[in-house]
Amino acid sequence: MPSAAERTRTLVQSTCSAVLVVPGLDVARPEQLVPGTRSVGPEGDLFLEFPADSPAVRAAAHPRGDELTAVLEITDVAPVSVPHRIRGRAWVSGRLTCVPGLAGAGRMMLRLEFGEAYVDDLWGAEDIEQEDFRDAAPDPLVVHEAELLQHLHAAHGEQLRTLCGLLGEHTARAFSAPGPTAVPVALDRFGLRIRFVEGRGACFDARFEFPEPVRDVGGLRRAMHTLFEAASH
Repeated sequence: MPSAAERTRTLVQSTCSAVLVVPGLDVARPEQLVPGTRSVGPEGDLFLEFPADSPAVRAAAHPRGDELTAVLEITDVAPVSVPHRIRGRAWVSGRLTCVPGLAGAGRMMLRLEFGEAYVDDLWGAEDIEQEDFRDAAPDPLVVHEAELLQHLHAAHGEQLRTLCGLLGEHTARAFSAPGPTAVPVALDRFGLRIRFVEGRGACFDARFEFPEPVRDVGGLRRAMHTLFEAASH
């Protein structure tokens, strides 16, 4: 399974919605605190790009006191329609400073020096140590995950539903005919998570591990074929 640090690193470097919360900073529009880009440096610090005239840049350039602290809040929403659609949240906090010269004209790069982080997602809630976050890598499927889940949901719904058979007869009988709808809710290099939803609104998640971690979309296709083959038998 992916570690808490890897999951947090994946969220930071994904397209999930994120907002930079600066205590005491009032803004006219919440979107003014949404970074244009997000990246992670070699020491685990976050680099967030904003317009040069944004409230966050002004606050970082002229902090009240010795330093300015901030929190990047990330919200992960499933890319397919499913009950309980928020998959997780993560928070990374630390000291916020300006880094001139790293962004284009009219832009400014802010550095959020890693202080502490916390993730609360489908795996559970955990604190993340700086060294673990620094050394972690984002999941290799993160740039394709939304598209892949949408494709599985639209084109392979019946095949996904057959995976319920891998959970045992007792689980399958717990649902009334014709059985639950299978919605792919999360995907990473280790496996696929499906939310089985019954007509009455009852639902549960099941995790299907791949035979070995996948490195790319080609490996994912082979892993999914293996899962569907197992379900068909």
